[in-house]
Amino acid sequence: MEVLYLLIPVSVVLVTVGILVFRWAVRSGQYDDLDTEAHSILFDDDGPKPPAEPGKSPRHD
Repeated sequence: MEVLYLLIPVSVVLVTVGILVFRWAVRSGQYDDLDTEAHSILFDDDGPKPPAEPGKSPRHD
């Protein structure tokens, strides 16, 4: 039973920290635009790669 005297304040502190972090994220704009980054993975920004020369193995630098 004595462990409750420790666990209850610790859980209240953790909940308070979680709420403060969530409020900071909302106020700093972390949740403003959820669609742009989700769609950006669908677009390929790199151009086509040149074809490899026959007879040479590709190098991985």
